[in-house]
Amino acid sequence: MSTPCPGQRSHKVWYSRGYLPHLDEPGLVQGITYRLYDSMPAERRAEWEALLQMQNLKAQQQRIETYLNSGYGSCWLRDARIAEVVQDNLLHFDAQCYHLLAWVIMPNHVHVLIETRQGHPLPEVVHSWKSYTANRANQVLGRAGPFWHREYFDRYIRDERHLEQAVLYLHGNPVTAGLVERAEDWPFSSARWVAALDATLP
Repeated sequence: MSTPCPGQRSHKVWYSRGYLPHLDEPGLVQGITYRLYDSMPAERRAEWEALLQMQNLKAQQQRIETYLNSGYGSCWLRDARIAEVVQDNLLHFDAQCYHLLAWVIMPNHVHVLIETRQGHPLPEVVHSWKSYTANRANQVLGRAGPFWHREYFDRYIRDERHLEQAVLYLHGNPVTAGLVERAEDWPFSSARWVAALDATLP
C-alpha cells in the first residue's frame, strides 16, 4: 500500500537544504504544501524565485497560491486515479506517523495540515508521501521521470484561531481556483468528509 512509515528518528527543529527554511519539531501543527515537478515552467523561474524572496510571509503565501492555482504544468493530480493514490497515502499513516487534520489535492499541488509526532521527522514523512505516490502515479500514467518537486513549504500553526483560518483557507482552495462552487463539492479534500459528518449530527 505505502512505503514504510519513518522510524523513530530525531527532529532537526529549524533547518534548510539550501532553499527554504523548515521547522521540524514534534507536537507542532504544520501546514505543508508540495507541488508537481513541472508546476513551475522554466520560462517563469525568475518569477518563482522572486516570490521566494518576499519578506512578508502572508503576502508570499497568497502570491504562491495564486501562482499554483493558475494551473501551470501537466496537472496530473486532476486525474482522479492519481488524486486517489495521493489521498489514500495521506490517510494510510494517520495516527501512526502524524495526526492528519485537513487536506486538499489540487491539480498541480497538495495542501496538508498535520500534527507532527515524536520520532517521525517532518522531512521523512513528506519524503515517504512523495516517494510512494510518485512511483504509483508514474505506473498509472505509463511514464518515467520526476513527479514531485524536491522542495516543500511548511508553516507552523500558532494557535486555535490560526488553525481555523488555515482549515478554511485550505478547504476553500478549489473554490478560489474556480474548480467548484462549494468546498465540499471537491472530491479530494477533507471538506467533503467534514460536510458528510456534519450532515449526520442532530
